[in-house]
Amino acid sequence: MQQEVAGLRALQITPKYLWFLASSYSMIIVLGNWFDLRLIKLFGVVTNAGTFIFAFTFFLSNLITEVYGYKYARLSIWGGFLFNVIVILYGQLVIRLPSPEYHSYNEMFDLLLQANNRAIVAGLISYFSAEPLNTFVMAKLKVEFQGRYVGARYILATVIAASVDSALFGFIAFYNTMNTRLLISLIFGMMFVKIVVNLLGVPFFVHFSKRLKNLEKLDIYDKGTKFNLFKLDTFYTLSANRYVNGQLTRH
Repeated sequence: MQQEVAGLRALQITPKYLWFLASSYSMIIVLGNWFDLRLIKLFGVVTNAGTFIFAFTFFLSNLITEVYGYKYARLSIWGGFLFNVIVILYGQLVIRLPSPEYHSYNEMFDLLLQANNRAIVAGLISYFSAEPLNTFVMAKLKVEFQGRYVGARYILATVIAASVDSALFGFIAFYNTMNTRLLISLIFGMMFVKIVVNLLGVPFFVHFSKRLKNLEKLDIYDKGTKFNLFKLDTFYTLSANRYVNGQLTRH
């Protein structure tokens, strides 16, 4: 469908799979925060349990950016934030509700939620720093390289965002809970896990992005996009979609 918006021919899309990608993204954000306090050690690398699942947020947000454009990825970022806030507020309500005397496990549950508050705050700050940066870099590199080097763009955006996310989250969530050497080791451990998981995901990202473009008949380029995180429009002109006649084109 087409329509005139401010004298420009607007692109109107009815995506089939965007809802699933955005929902999965929000779910992973919420789940990641639940497991952030649980530290684990694998092959000498110390990280937190939430890191493994959180690493997939970069996969999903980059996939949305690559196919549907930065503006739809931005909506997903806000969606993830909204669900996180709902979980936080509901958790605060739950621990303040009266508990029956015979159920001693409620006290342990309340302690867990209270201990997780700092990790959730750290997660929100690192989230709003790293995720917009990730999608911004991905969108800008796509325009810069005219759609080429999909895998390399995906890795570069992820490495930058994962480094920022791990540094902010680790420092805010665990500062003063361990000595400086262990804290730095933990931060690099989280960074390492996120980067390795996404390195392993490169072939899948290249395959799914190409297949999704063909299924949706979309290949959005954010040329001229205003990268304002607080602007929630999804307007694209017809020229932003470089998918033409069943073929992926580069301009």
